[in-house]
Amino acid sequence: MASTSGSGDAGHSADLTRLKSYTFEIGPIRPPSEGGSFSLLLRVTRNCPWSRCTFCYARFYHSNPFELRTVDEVKADIDTVKAISEEIKALSWKLGFNGNIEAMAATLPGLLLGGKDTRSLEANEVRNVHCVINVFNWMMAGGKSVFLQDADTPVMHTDQLVEVLRYLKEVFPSIERVTSYARAKTIERKTPEELKQLRAAGLARLHIGLETGDDELLAYVDKGVTAEEHIKAGKQAMAAGFEISVYAMPGLGGSAFWQQHAVNTARVLNEINPDFIRMRPFVPLHGTPMLEDFRNGDFEMTSPHERLREIKLMIENLEVTSRVTFDQITNIGIRSGDRLIPLFRNDYDGYKFPGEKGLVLEIIDEGLRLDEKALMDVKEWAGRHSL
Repeated sequence: MASTSGSGDAGHSADLTRLKSYTFEIGPIRPPSEGGSFSLLLRVTRNCPWSRCTFCYARFYHSNPFELRTVDEVKADIDTVKAISEEIKALSWKLGFNGNIEAMAATLPGLLLGGKDTRSLEANEVRNVHCVINVFNWMMAGGKSVFLQDADTPVMHTDQLVEVLRYLKEVFPSIERVTSYARAKTIERKTPEELKQLRAAGLARLHIGLETGDDELLAYVDKGVTAEEHIKAGKQAMAAGFEISVYAMPGLGGSAFWQQHAVNTARVLNEINPDFIRMRPFVPLHGTPMLEDFRNGDFEMTSPHERLREIKLMIENLEVTSRVTFDQITNIGIRSGDRLIPLFRNDYDGYKFPGEKGLVLEIIDEGLRLDEKALMDVKEWAGRHSL
């Protein structure tokens, strides 16, 4: 009979203590489409090498300096993940689950916490439990997907990243997909041969923040890259066999730039024709220069209807075979009491173009026919820490 005690089994206290002693580095963010709980999170670099975009300002990385981790450091973390996975497998047998990892889902968190609330734990205890739970969830999902953190893993020397990728696949043969954020500037600087090496070593999908295809707006937000560099990077990555998710940021241009933002972003996306176009509406975040511009009246944010018109203009100009997604909470939603009903489907696969382009335009027109007060206004999110 399997133990279901939430406070832990005294007979397995040594096993749990050992399991909770393991730790490896996990960065602060990952794309929602990488599944979080279902992808192993492995930190290869720390923070962002650019950190100057005025809408972000490395806020998610607490403005900490960028650091390259060594190959040995990352390999040691991979070994730790392996050790955690072996401990979990062994514990499943000792608890009577006969190696069935999924059957432990209701039991393991309680055993790890020992009946405590996470708020009562020390920071290092919370970190270690987080590491174990990440590996456990990943194992339950089949151990197939890994997301390399932080903001620009490919900036690592190609030979070193290839070594990390090969070691990762060697230790975990079950891995089917390895993904990462990447700056367009970094990809554009890689040779076609280097990109092919990374793809052959197992890096399969890149998440690239385009935000806008308008050069004037790119300079205004200090993105550090031009529209043509974005196009070159996207084409090079796809030619090397990568699956590409490109992020566009409706509202980034405010009332002043919205038309050129929409038209020129569509132009760049047409040139790249990525696998995914993911809409990430602009919200001025706490600690960023653009929030100060908004508060000072130097930046006028678009209203819900204005933002829909901008998205409509962008969609009308898209000639792609991509999947267009709205898989983020700040996309337009309809108020219903205390609830917010997404206007668009917010699943990770989105709408397949060109077949569903007309459907997206119909949905936008439906939103424009609604009273604007019925739609979420991202101005209400401005400056919040929780985003």
